Amino acid sequence: MIRDAENPIELFDEWFLEAKKTEPSDPNAVAVATTTADGRPSLRMVLLKGFDDRGFVFYTNLGSRKAEQLTANAHAAMCFHWKSLARQVRIEGAVETVSDAEADEYYASRPRLSQIGAWASKQSQPLEGRFELEARIAEFTAKFNIGKVPRPEFWSGFRLVPQMIEFWQDQKFRLHDRLVYHRDKDEWKTQRLFP
Repeated sequence: MIRDAENPIELFDEWFLEAKKTEPSDPNAVAVATTTADGRPSLRMVLLKGFDDRGFVFYTNLGSRKAEQLTANAHAAMCFHWKSLARQVRIEGAVETVSDAEADEYYASRPRLSQIGAWASKQSQPLEGRFELEARIAEFTAKFNIGKVPRPEFWSGFRLVPQMIEFWQDQKFRLHDRLVYHRDKDEWKTQRLFP
């Protein structure tokens, strides 16, 4: 049975550390669902780059489809699925942008070619062919030469501030274990659900 922790972030941290040991690739991969301005759902995989009591953070080009949707409707959902552990975690809540200082710190930790890639990619925009992207990579590689690659103003992060976190553990005969946390002001309340 899933441990009923007082704080779901502590429980998520335990599960995430286990996933890092067992998942063969990208244990921080998470599906992020947003909606268009007219309410149509949109889903994609991103990489979680940090989490704490404030929420769950990922980064993107602010001109991307997901960033535009989050600007229009600042609510989202996430779903981690760790097949090796037969577990998943669903998170729902409001979304806010991270501070410039947080974005700068994370951006500075990225490999140089990833930094240049952030400048070169017009994320979610039409691409004529691979050569167009490679030409832009060459352009920004030359522009920054051997100097520091600053974070573009159009690149930052979002934090999903959880209102609900559900922990799901596979069980025999599809009698799964489900534990949901709901935020009530500054407190978390738990509820177990039928599978």
